[in-house]
Amino acid sequence: MNRSLLHLTLQHHPLFKTLTTNEFESLLNEISFVKFPKNTTIYNLGDNMSCVYVIDKGSVKLGMKSSSGHPLTKDIVYESEMFGENIFSSSSSSSHQECAEALTETSAFAIPAHVFKYHVVNNHHFAEYVMNNVVTKLNKLEDRLQNFVFRKAKERIIDFICKAGKRKGTTIGISETLINHGMTHTEISYLTDTSRQTVARILNDLKKENLIHFSSRKSGKILVRDLEKLHTLAYAY
Repeated sequence: MNRSLLHLTLQHHPLFKTLTTNEFESLLNEISFVKFPKNTTIYNLGDNMSCVYVIDKGSVKLGMKSSSGHPLTKDIVYESEMFGENIFSSSSSSSHQECAEALTETSAFAIPAHVFKYHVVNNHHFAEYVMNNVVTKLNKLEDRLQNFVFRKAKERIIDFICKAGKRKGTTIGISETLINHGMTHTEISYLTDTSRQTVARILNDLKKENLIHFSSRKSGKILVRDLEKLHTLAYAY
C-alpha cells in the first residue's frame, strides 16, 4: 500500500485520529501494511512482541492453551479492532502471552512496539483509546465467565451469534443480518465453552425454528432472520 493510500485509510480510524498532525505523519514512516492468508499463525505464545496490529479487513482469533494442551479461545477481533496491544505489564513487556491466528484472509496495519509505546506515553488521547480497548476486552472475558456460570449452552451460543451480528453483521433486506464469522463449529465451541456436537445440534435446532439459516458448505456464515428477536429469545429457553 503506497503512502497516499495508507494516509487516506488511516485517517478515518478513531485510534489514529487521536494523533497530532506531526505524530500522524511520523507514524506513516513506521507503520506497515501486512496480509495473512486464512489459518495463518500471526504470532505464538512466547514470541517476541514486535508489533501491535489494527485490522483493516478480516478476523483474527486470540487464544492460548491450557496446561493439558486444550486450546482456549479468548476473543475474536474484526475490522478496525486492535490486538497485541497489552504490552506494558511486566509479564508481557517482551513476549506475547497469547497466540493469534487469522480466521479469514486478513490484512492489518502493523505498528512497531516501540512506536506504539511512545505514543501511549506521550499522547494521553492515544493512551485513553488503548486503555479503553483493553478494558473492553477484560469486560468481555468477565461477561463470558458469567455466561459460563449462569447461562445454559443454548443461551451462550445464541449470545455468541447476537454479539457477532452486532460487531460483524451486514444488514440484508429489512430485518435479516448476515454474519461472516469464519469459524468452525469447533472454534465456536471453544469460545462458548461448549462442545462441537452441542454447537452443531443447537445451530441445527435454530435453523429448524427458522431463526437462522446457514449452508453446510459455508458454515462460517450465518444468516439471522431477526437479530433482535433472537436476542430476546436467548433468555426464554
